[in-house]
Amino acid sequence: MTQKCAIVTGAARGIGLATADLFLEMGWKVAMVDRDREELLKVATERKDVLAIVRDVSIPADVEHMVAETKGWAGRIDALINNAGVAEFGPIGDCTFQMWRRVMETNLDGVFLCSQACTEALKETRGSIVNIASISGLRASTLRVAYGTSKAAVIQMTKQYAAELGEFGIRVNCVAPGPVRTKLAMAVHSQEIIDAYHDAIPLNRYGSERELAEVITFLASDKASYVTGQVIAADGGFESTGVGLPALRK
Repeated sequence: MTQKCAIVTGAARGIGLATADLFLEMGWKVAMVDRDREELLKVATERKDVLAIVRDVSIPADVEHMVAETKGWAGRIDALINNAGVAEFGPIGDCTFQMWRRVMETNLDGVFLCSQACTEALKETRGSIVNIASISGLRASTLRVAYGTSKAAVIQMTKQYAAELGEFGIRVNCVAPGPVRTKLAMAVHSQEIIDAYHDAIPLNRYGSERELAEVITFLASDKASYVTGQVIAADGGFESTGVGLPALRK
């Protein structure tokens, strides 16, 4: 079993699905993980060299099964892409502890559980982990106290794992997407919001799911063999500009 294999969580749609597709183009096998059974099985049946794993990354037993199923199918794990995440936005005063925990158990606990569970297999292949954070983990914004905090913690976790697992040849990096043109984003973003993002982003547009996948798969591949502990903001320059850009463009 020499064909490389990646686990991609949250693979039923969006950035996760685009990343799975790009790994397939690269000749890898992909274990596609998602808790949305219907959507996952639908997209998996349309693809070759994939294994659909219906599991919830916030549940320790599910994560252990995910690793066992992948190793039983592919015989190895070369990359773990911690992409599964949830977003619940609202004022701080409206963020209940239940909402806080829903966000943390997937966005943060899930990354921890999957990384822990895959570490021994990644030691065998000298593989890599790529965590998907967010621009919201690099800069504060309104209405996302739980989401932004969870993503900032993922960024710190990335550095902790990189520092400790480097001696085993395991690289650990993080991608922080800015606004991405997903179906969900386009459904909930008003034209006013879209225009405001365009004004604030130097490249003057949203990113695409494919553009994010290109960065993720690069970091997971041997092309990034000397890159670890890094956070790449794939955001069209959004994080670098700070404030004041729209006024400067007038």
